[in-house]
Amino acid sequence: MISCKEFIPAYSELFKFLEAQGGKEAVVKFWEDLSDQFLTNLHDLTATKGLAGCFEYWSHSLTEEAADFRMTLDEKKGTFEIEMRHCPSRGRLNELKHIEPYEHYCEHCDVLYRRVLEPFGFKYNIDLSTCKDATCKLTVIQKPARGENV
Repeated sequence: MISCKEFIPAYSELFKFLEAQGGKEAVVKFWEDLSDQFLTNLHDLTATKGLAGCFEYWSHSLTEEAADFRMTLDEKKGTFEIEMRHCPSRGRLNELKHIEPYEHYCEHCDVLYRRVLEPFGFKYNIDLSTCKDATCKLTVIQKPARGENV
């Protein structure tokens, strides 16, 4: 069986192709379509379990990808966080000498997941400032209910 990591260079090249054909807007549209059509498992887990659903989703997917990460869930504070210490996708791209990674490769995580989580009333933030080093930090915060103090 082929590992999901084997497709990463192809994704990067696809993103470059889409941008060459229709600009970055075409790439973002592709990511939005992926989010809408293929992240139903994250959507469903979040709909039924809230932040715990996020924890469950990423526990499975990041372990499957062999990522080096630290996740925290504090349901009392209404926070979920992923500290990506080594992203296997960006790490694989960085290792390759025969292709240049798509410049905005890591932004797919922002578009894909924000699109699923924000409609549930979560504040979604991803810090991609160090993503070229295969690290990033994602934070999801439950917005307080109307009239609730933080």
